[in-house]
Formats: sequence, structure tokens, C-alpha cells
Amino acid sequence: MLRLIACFLYMGGYLVCSIPKLSRIKKLPVDMPLEQRTLLIHETPKSWSKTFMALTGSEVKVKGSHYIPDGPVLFASNHEGDFDIPVLISSIDKPFGFISKVEVKKIPILSSWMEAIHCVFIDRKNREKAAGSILFGVELLRNRHSLVIFPEGTRSKGGPIGLFKAGGFRLAKDSGVPIVPISIEGTADVFEKNGRLIKPAKITVTICRPIYSHEYKDKELIELAGFVRDIIIDSRKVKRIAS
Repeated sequence: MLRLIACFLYMGGYLVCSIPKLSRIKKLPVDMPLEQRTLLIHETPKSWSKTFMALTGSEVKVKGSHYIPDGPVLFASNHEGDFDIPVLISSIDKPFGFISKVEVKKIPILSSWMEAIHCVFIDRKNREKAAGSILFGVELLRNRHSLVIFPEGTRSKGGPIGLFKAGGFRLAKDSGVPIVPISIEGTADVFEKNGRLIKPAKITVTICRPIYSHEYKDKELIELAGFVRDIIIDSRKVKRIAS
């Protein structure tokens, strides 16, 4: 219970204290080099995520960071639990935004930070607006901003990896950026499996070899989704054999 209280107090307190920095970020010169700008913006979310995960007492092990190519990419990860996002932000050096449900835009300060790191908000109840959000995501990738998608669409809570929905892979097909599959294991052990309490866990983030456009351009979206899912599942089998 103490860890849960500490994490939520830290989350709320950090967001409030970050308001001056958020204001300064909004005033960054428009002609600032993109890489410098994105690194400055992501300093705050990365610092928050590292401390937040430290408060849970969890150990996060990252494998395969050398596979992340230069330039924009579409990270495609399985979705175990609520702690997947802070784990990825703290573990991956390349700045990225992520796809989020539109309801999150109602949360003050947090939604402003999400807009600052170029997240894409999807209204799943409105197909026309959802299609527009995908087009916006494609433009972000073309303009050298990386994104993360969770193709399962919902948390597995530590169970088997669910089927991947194909829609998010339109972002890669239309922008031509590499797809980087990621396996996350252990985040559900922090929260979802503990009766909504926070407990320390061993978390493994496995970054797989990127898939370049010439390797997937001829695949249909459903086939591509299954292909990426198989890579993530196979990476877990390799890890278990090695251990």
C-alpha cells in the first residue's frame, strides 16, 4: 500500500511541479534543430519515468538496444499492463510519442505533456476522426518523430499475447519507416496481478531486429500484424531457452 501511495503522490506532485518547464518548452525556438528539440522535451518524461519505476522497487532489464536504427521508427509492443509506458520511456533512448485513447486528453497537464512529445489521440468511437488521427500519425513519422503502438488494443495483464489489430500498422505502411518489435514481460507483476497494489517485479524489455519497408511492403496489414506478433513471441522463446 505504501508503494502505491508513494507512486501516486509522486505522479501528481511531479506533474504540478513540471508546469514551469512545460511553459518553457512551448516557447522553444521554432528553428531549433529537431533532434535537440526532441531531446530537451523528452528529458522531463524520461526523468519522471525512471524515478516512478524506481519507486515501485522493480528491476528493468533491457536487451537489444543496438537494434534501434537511426531516424524515425514505429515501435510495436505487446501490452501487459499500466506500467508499460513508463517502462518504455525510461528504457528507450530514442524519443517517441505513442497512440492513446482520446479520453486521456481530459487529464490536465498530462495531456499537455503528451501533446508536447507528439502523441496521437484516437477516438475509437468515431471512425472518421480515428482515420484522421492515423493520417496525423503518418505525418509525424514522415517528419522524423517516432511512435509506439500497442496492437493488442488492451492489456493482457500477464496472460498470453493477444491477437494484434492491423490498423496501427497503417502508420508504417503509409510512411515507410522501419517497424521495431518490442517484447515486454513483467509489468503486470507490478500492479495488475497484485489486487491493484504495487509490488517490485523483474521486468524484461526485449528490442527485436527492425523490419524495413522492403521486407513488409508487399504484406497485407493483417499479415503484417501477425508477422510482428510472431517475432515478439519468438523473442520470448529464445530468452527462455537461453536462461
